[in-house]
Amino acid sequence: MKFLGSKTIETERLVLKAQTMDEQHYLWSVLMLPEVNRYYLTVPKKLREKLKDWDKQKEFYASDMLKANDKDVFRWSVFLKDTGECIGRVSCQEAKNDGYEISNPSYRGVGWYIDPKHKGHGYGKEAAFAMMDYMFDECEIDVILTGAAVINKSSWSIMEKYGFERQDKTKMVEYTFLDEPVEDYQYVLTKEMYYAKKNSKVK
Repeated sequence: MKFLGSKTIETERLVLKAQTMDEQHYLWSVLMLPEVNRYYLTVPKKLREKLKDWDKQKEFYASDMLKANDKDVFRWSVFLKDTGECIGRVSCQEAKNDGYEISNPSYRGVGWYIDPKHKGHGYGKEAAFAMMDYMFDECEIDVILTGAAVINKSSWSIMEKYGFERQDKTKMVEYTFLDEPVEDYQYVLTKEMYYAKKNSKVK
């Protein structure tokens, strides 16, 4: 794997940029929406109330932004190209297995969210696959491991359409803002699978 960091990526309609503090309050406010965080956040439940308080979170974000341009960090804020408006976030982090990081850095996890007011335009898909193009093509990662709540069909159906392979076993996941564990499908996308799907030009 090549550690190239969160370089700026442009698509037809979007610009993905390394994160700055300027947009973090907005992104936090989006992340606090139940329809966004319900099947996204997996930090310990004991942090629920702290997460809801921007004054408490601001210090964490400020510290995190100090590393935003490090070469081993792959997190982007997503902006509309025509207006410059921030609409969401994408990331590609080291993969985890049952809560433990996998030692091979070329095995990655992914995550993304888009402000619900921009739903229905395909921005999330466009941003996510621009990020995966970069990670596979330029950073030369080998595998993406990820999951999606069984009940969250809108998420896992996109994964399957674009070549992610569903594994035989599901996994119970503790989501931060849900009281009970949720069953998740587990998915794998290897570099070979990714290129096969990309070269088939299936849309």
